[in-house]
Amino acid sequence: MLIKGFFSNSIGIMVSRVLGLVRDLLTASTLGAGIYSDIFFIAFKIPNLLRRIFGEGAFANAFLPNFTKSNKKSLFSAEIFLKFLAFIGVLTLLVNLFAPFFTAVIATGLAPSDINEAVPLVKINFYYLALIFAVTFLASLLQYRGHFATTAFSTVLLNLAMIGSLVLARGQEPKIVAYYLSFGVVFGGVLQLIAHLIALKFNGISKLFFGGLVKFARGKRADTKGFFSNFFHGLVGSSAMQLSSFMDTWLASFLAAGSISYLFYANRIFQLPLAIFAIALSTALFPKITRQIKAGNEAEALKWMRKSFEILYFLLFAAAIGGIVLAQPIIKLLFERGSFTQADTAATASVLSAYMIGLLPFGLAKLFSLWLYAHLQQKLASKIAVITLVFNLVLAVILMQACGAFGLALASSLGGFLTLALNVKFFGMRKFLAIIEPKKLTLLSAVLALEAVILIFLRKFLDANF
Repeated sequence: MLIKGFFSNSIGIMVSRVLGLVRDLLTASTLGAGIYSDIFFIAFKIPNLLRRIFGEGAFANAFLPNFTKSNKKSLFSAEIFLKFLAFIGVLTLLVNLFAPFFTAVIATGLAPSDINEAVPLVKINFYYLALIFAVTFLASLLQYRGHFATTAFSTVLLNLAMIGSLVLARGQEPKIVAYYLSFGVVFGGVLQLIAHLIALKFNGISKLFFGGLVKFARGKRADTKGFFSNFFHGLVGSSAMQLSSFMDTWLASFLAAGSISYLFYANRIFQLPLAIFAIALSTALFPKITRQIKAGNEAEALKWMRKSFEILYFLLFAAAIGGIVLAQPIIKLLFERGSFTQADTAATASVLSAYMIGLLPFGLAKLFSLWLYAHLQQKLASKIAVITLVFNLVLAVILMQACGAFGLALASSLGGFLTLALNVKFFGMRKFLAIIEPKKLTLLSAVLALEAVILIFLRKFLDANF
């Protein structure tokens, strides 16, 4: 089940990210790395941030353990869904009423005229939040049943919608392109929701979900005591990296024009191996660990942790080496065309190298944090996240002074090492040492060293001939 879920998630994420890359290529070619690309990325940042927070673990990490324990699963799920949807509805209304304020908060460094340009785009993009919450909620129910494929592939629909909007906007001025992209985001969310409703029916969960809604409408209530506290703490704990990326965007608004775009494009490449390996494996692993711990079978849970650690150590380390050594050729190949210049390539490549330093610790931290969530230790996970975010903020402010966008990315990576160290500490050093097999780890490290040597020679060849 773990391997099946891992490959299902990985393939889905891979297809989605490839299409996301096509989307980014079209975006870079059309908008370049200038003020209008910055404005769109700022508008898209909030719903995209919340999509990652909800969709890549925070909600499921809080929902699944409580849902598994509940004796009234249909009613519990319905009540959680409706309460969250009501909150998001109020939040969306506030953003629409006070959009200039929210826009100014997330893009403090932009000129007032640029903030005014961004306001309508922020309003449009924010409607995606309600849609992606509904998608994430339904995905959690499907995940409980061991179905991962729909969720893994659903982001394909978002990317296709955005690609379609870029194709339709071809030849238009950048401002109009940004509007097309924003409407494409919302349409993509609608498609994602429809796909999950269909999957719900085919996996026999429709009655559970809609039956719960009927019971709730009749005045029945479930015991949700402790859930929202767990969710809040889980939200903070699961979203440290995403919040760090959001913070980078805010700080980058104080730097030279294009800095936000450099961070965005580099982070997109960085997110690819993180999602394909760490997030895909963690998503498949979490229900299994949760069930084993609930059954009191910690030894079996640790066995799955050992297998997952070895897989992630090798795959993430290999990807990090490739990303650091080949950063320049990768960015040049993917983005250097149209309005995206050679100078943009150099700046984005340096940011990518800095992000890649943190790939391994961020991915492994994701794995070890599952142990805390499965034990309903969301509060502890949130403390780790807060400590890391404070560390990131201080370090980012210091490093951006001398290193610009590169410094922001490097601060984020260094924060990843702190996150990993703290998660391992609370996981327990004895357990950590127990899941490590020195011989196997030495062999994997030797293969990785060989990879580094080969890629260095490859980089020299590319630099000399291209």
